[in-house]
Amino acid sequence: MKSLVHTNFQFEGQTHVYHGKVRDVYTVKNDLLVMVATDRISAFDVVLPKGIPFKGQMLNQLAAKFLDATSDIVPNWKLATPDPMVTVGLRCQGFPVEMIVRGYLCGSAWRAYKSGVREICGVSIPEGMRENQKFDTPIITPTTKAEYGLHDEDISKEEILRKGLVSPEDYALLEQYAMELFIRGSEIAAQRGLILVDTKYEFGKRDEKIYLIDEIHTPDSSRYFYADGYRERFEKGEAQKQLSKEFVREWLMANNFQGKEGQTVPEMTDEIVAGISNRYIELYENITGETFKRADTDHITDRIRKNVNSYLKTV
Repeated sequence: MKSLVHTNFQFEGQTHVYHGKVRDVYTVKNDLLVMVATDRISAFDVVLPKGIPFKGQMLNQLAAKFLDATSDIVPNWKLATPDPMVTVGLRCQGFPVEMIVRGYLCGSAWRAYKSGVREICGVSIPEGMRENQKFDTPIITPTTKAEYGLHDEDISKEEILRKGLVSPEDYALLEQYAMELFIRGSEIAAQRGLILVDTKYEFGKRDEKIYLIDEIHTPDSSRYFYADGYRERFEKGEAQKQLSKEFVREWLMANNFQGKEGQTVPEMTDEIVAGISNRYIELYENITGETFKRADTDHITDRIRKNVNSYLKTV
């Protein structure tokens, strides 16, 4: 199985390229974005040394489904998916914050809570909560949008407004859209026997209108629990069965890596890589109810170049 880790395309009309943690974004004609979902994988804001076969395809196709399923809530940037690993859409001016919505206390929020923290991003967390407990109402804990190689930083709504990162009017809409998207994502997950635990949304502006950008509800931006058995596991204090990147983070932490200075990424054996790939495919199949169709990986770069250039001739 081959994976796509690096890209260096020259599409017709290309004016800029940005290499993110897992996506490479090409600007075409100064107005369109060609977003290539590579097979790179990141955890603790560090890009791991090996790619995960089919991860990019799975993320791209899952995000496309969710963008289509939420376009009645907020307009989004997507125009087409000309290749299994590519989405083409409208270029927007991104807001410098990410909207993290949490329905349950887990992951980094739980780690902070366990250490004694009772306020995250200006949101008070009540005493006496347990790991994986559902919040009475989902909370929004924003982060700054970090440049490649830097860490996203927690930030409060008050600080965002004080620093003028987002206007009060726009921020009110970002909060509204984020909550509505989370509710829709939770409903779709429930239909498949899953719980949408937490997720992140990114928004941008174009012609004074707010758009949902990037991707949504994939395991790179979201955490899911299996609904079946959630209550029993919670009552017993057992780990939840989940579909997310948390299993990658846990494997790294078990091998003494949390992205801190001086730490080394543990060896990614073929077995580890195949296991991560299978977990991603498992999520796709669980959340869509469809069998994942593996695209041909023999000539990924040539395939993408051909498919994207064919599409760009039509716009």
